Amino acid sequence: MRHQHVALIGGSGFIGSHLVNALVDLGKTVRIATRRRANAAHLTLLPVDVIETDVHDPVKLAAFIDQTDAVINLVGVLQGRRDDPYGPEFAKAHVELPHKIAAACEAKGVRRLLHMSAIGADPSGPSMYLRSKGDGEKIIRESGLDWTIFRSSVVFGPEDNLLNQFAFLERVFPVIPLACADAQFQPVFVGDVAKAMVNVLDLDAANGHVYELAGPGVYTLAELVRFAGATIGKHSRIIKLPESLGRLQAMTMEMAPGQPVISRDNLDSMKTPSIASGPLAPELGIDEPASIETIAPLYLSGNSPRSRFNAFRATAHR
Repeated sequence: MRHQHVALIGGSGFIGSHLVNALVDLGKTVRIATRRRANAAHLTLLPVDVIETDVHDPVKLAAFIDQTDAVINLVGVLQGRRDDPYGPEFAKAHVELPHKIAAACEAKGVRRLLHMSAIGADPSGPSMYLRSKGDGEKIIRESGLDWTIFRSSVVFGPEDNLLNQFAFLERVFPVIPLACADAQFQPVFVGDVAKAMVNVLDLDAANGHVYELAGPGVYTLAELVRFAGATIGKHSRIIKLPESLGRLQAMTMEMAPGQPVISRDNLDSMKTPSIASGPLAPELGIDEPASIETIAPLYLSGNSPRSRFNAFRATAHR
C-alpha cells in the first residue's frame, strides 16, 4: 500500500534529517513536528512542512497527524534522571509518547506506523534506556496498527555524536580513561538507516515485523575510539577503567553542569552487546551496508569545504 503523506516525529534530529531527504527523494509529502522551528531550520530549504507543536499534548498530536497516511516516530533520549524501572525523561519519550502516538493514529484512522527502537530493548533490560525502549515496543506491538519496529545499533555519519565525539576526545586528551572499553557495537550508517525505513514504508509484508539495523563490522568501544583517533592522526593512550572507577567517573560527570559525556545508565546499557542477531533482512534493500572505514574518514578528516562535500556525497550515496 502506498503512503504518500508522512508525519515525522523527531524528524529534526540526526537520523530524522537524513530520513527527510530520503522521503523527499521518493516524492513523499512530509510534515515534521518540532518544539521550536529554529531546531528544524536546516530542513526549511526542502519541500517539507515544518510544524511547531507539542507532540506530548494529545490534542496537538492528533491535529499534527490528521490527514496523513503514515507516522514515523524517531524520538529517543539517551540520558535522564534515575528511578526504577526508569526516570521521567525515559518514561515520557519512550513509553508515554508511543502510547499517545498509537492512540492518535487510532483516532485519526492512520494505520501505518514506523517506530525506532534499539538493539537490546527489553522491559527487563539492565538499563533505564533499554527497559523504557522495551516497554515502548510493547505498546506499539499491542496497538493493532500496521506497525514496523526498527532496532538499531549505534548510528554513525556526518554530524553524529559517536565518532565525532571520539575524535574530539582524541584531539584534546593525550590520555583517555575509558569505562566499558570492551563493550561491543555494530555501528550502522545513517544513510542505510534512512534507506531501510523508506524501503519498507509501503511494503505490506513488513507490517508486524521487527528489523535490526546494524553495519558490517563489530567493534569494542576502545576500538571505535582508536579508529576515530587514527583517522585524524591522533593516538591517545586509552586506559581501560574497572567497573567501579567507571561508575565513579560517570557519576562525577552527571553532577557537572550540562549533559554528561557518559552516564551510569549508559554504562548499564553497554552490558548488553549492541550487535544484530543476523544479517540485514533482504526486504530492507541494503545489499552492502556501509562501513565506518569507508564513510567516517570523509567527515572526520577535517572541516574543509572538500571534507564537507565528501561527507554530503557519502550521505547521498553519490
